[in-house]
Amino acid sequence: MLPKAWVWLKRYNEAKARLVIGLISGTSADGIDAALVKIVGKKPDRVETIAFTTLPYPKEIRETVLSVSQNGDTETLCWLNFALGELFAEAALEVGKLAQVSMKRISLIGSHGQTVRHLPPQFKTKRKFPCLLKTGSTLQITSPAVIAARTGVPVVSDFRSKDMALGGQGAPLVPLVDWLLLCHPKRNRVALNIGGIANLTVLPVKAKPNEIFAFDTGPGNMLIDGFVKFFSQGKMTFDKNGEWASKGKVNDELLIWLMSHPFILQKPPKSTGRETFGESFLGKVLKRASKFQLSEFELVATLTAFTAESIAYAIKNFVLPKIVKVDELIVSGGGSNNPTLMKMLSQKLNTEILRSDEFGINADSKEAVAFAVLAHRTVVGLIGNLPSATGATSPTILGSITLP
Repeated sequence: MLPKAWVWLKRYNEAKARLVIGLISGTSADGIDAALVKIVGKKPDRVETIAFTTLPYPKEIRETVLSVSQNGDTETLCWLNFALGELFAEAALEVGKLAQVSMKRISLIGSHGQTVRHLPPQFKTKRKFPCLLKTGSTLQITSPAVIAARTGVPVVSDFRSKDMALGGQGAPLVPLVDWLLLCHPKRNRVALNIGGIANLTVLPVKAKPNEIFAFDTGPGNMLIDGFVKFFSQGKMTFDKNGEWASKGKVNDELLIWLMSHPFILQKPPKSTGRETFGESFLGKVLKRASKFQLSEFELVATLTAFTAESIAYAIKNFVLPKIVKVDELIVSGGGSNNPTLMKMLSQKLNTEILRSDEFGINADSKEAVAFAVLAHRTVVGLIGNLPSATGATSPTILGSITLP
């Protein structure tokens, strides 16, 4: 008799369609995105989003995630790993309830978890460590064992580590899913996701996997959110509808200084996170801005312009030299809901800007959907990374499987 694990694996691979949940909390650390999708075929051939929800983090959890990401102690990190496991499991149960689908019908959960530290190979740290590590390092917490135990569903997690072990950045990983869902036979497309960090995937006409390239462009919503929270004394956590930015005038001198940041000028492949554009950098920006005596609206407007300008810079300097023309810029993520940011971006690029919703991919759920697809590819034995995007020495199957 085959062990239960082998029976499950055999059934999963033989199925024509499966229900899979994708879970992620991004660099903004404001909550858990949960997407329930129907995956048809092995590659897969079709991905259909059935339900999507976001479970906001309780205030204490969000503050702990942000503090641990900066300089947390091991006891807090240990506690948070299991606490997030409970919350991610709750998000999975909630999206199933929303779709009126029993957990017994769910075949798999893909959990990206919560990144608390991401140190790609080129990251320069002030700390001195023995020179044993030849790669970068990364840490996503959220106990998959807790998720599996609470839901009764197998969980794929730890997606970034294998790519980084092979010399890659460990990110971005969504590009493979962008290629599967958005590559077009006649149009050059760029898929842009604006979360805490902004990243893009370049999809040339009829591109093969090794022709895709992708990278982080710099901050997305991270700096904007940080300053709105600071000026509102915690009453607001983001610039709703870009209202603050729309009331302020961009300070050109501060914008020039922001655009001189080494990461913006660095050539791909590259990835970044809160380590570069988090609380420490917020302090530097506030100190620099004080000499201009800017209002909160002017500063948020300038930071919004920085996000738009850094994305435009990346497209003009790293994308256009390779594909000549971008026919469609397909935007997703929280930043796509900021009309002021979208207007600034449109003014800087002579390109048609479209929301991913127009292609059947909810702009808010895209990354959660992506990790459902990546989890599926892990179980069926297909690669999950694109070395042309991450810089890894070879393509590889990603993630670890935890059975209930």
